[in-house]
Order: sequence, then C-alpha cells, then structure tokens
Amino acid sequence: MDRSAPVRDGRDARGDGDGWLDCACGQRHWGVYGAAGLLLRHQDDTGARWVLLQHRALWSHHGGTWGLPGGARESTETARQAAVREAAEEAGLDGAPVRITAEHIVDHGTWSYTTVVADIDALFPARATGGESVEIRWVAEDAVLLLPLHPGLAAAWPELLLR
Repeated sequence: MDRSAPVRDGRDARGDGDGWLDCACGQRHWGVYGAAGLLLRHQDDTGARWVLLQHRALWSHHGGTWGLPGGARESTETARQAAVREAAEEAGLDGAPVRITAEHIVDHGTWSYTTVVADIDALFPARATGGESVEIRWVAEDAVLLLPLHPGLAAAWPELLLR
C-alpha cells in the first residue's frame, strides 16, 4: 500500500483537500495537500500581546486541545489562502484585514503544515463558527503555555514567538 495515499474519512468533504494522509513520518495527518493554520496576533495600546486560539472539538484529531484555526489545504490554494479561509470558517474572521508577517513550515516530505503568522490592528469578536471548535478565544500571549496545547502547536510555540 502506498503510505502517502490519501484516505477519505467518509464525511461530506467541503474541499478536495479533506482526507487523511498516511505520512512518511509514520503518522496520519489531516489534509491530502497538507494543512495550514493562522497565528493571528494583536498588540493592544498597553503593549499586551494577544493571539487567537481554537479549543478543538472533542471528536477532532487531538480533540480538547488548544490550537490555531486551520485545516486542510485545497489543491488550488497556497498555505496563506488556506490559513485565512480556515480562520474565516472556524473563527469568524470574515474579511478583517490581516498583515501576514511570516510562515513557519513543518515539512515531512509527503505532508506539511504551514503556520501563517499575521497581525491585526483590532480585536474582532471571535466566535466558534461550525462544529470544529468548542470555543474560539483571544488569549494573552504569556498565558498560551498554561493551556493544554495541540502537540504541533506546543512543539512550534517557542519558535513562533520569535516571528
């Protein structure tokens, strides 16, 4: 069996990228064409820094942990397009202007995850839009490590702070 072949999970997929991929690293990852998430940041007038986090639905991969709004890339999308689309779908971003400042890529060869780092001038009323989230919340940057994080975000967090 081709370990990199996508396996559809049987649900009503929204895009052609939805599906599991058995990765060369030995794990199963969501996103036939890889995945992307948006690390959206805001610095308020007091200098406090905030990030937008998603409390993942229990049924999802690593459910119950906190991560970034994100998901599977579609075949025609860049990582940046996918990250912004997913944030709109999951957190109500709804066209708020963001300034993309960096990308952090974890590349396994057959699959990759791109964290798109972006800044926003004003906090918007983030809300869980759809069944993939228990909650969407602006979290003080210095409180992020107090939450049970998705393993991928936990591993990348120290480097993401530098971007």
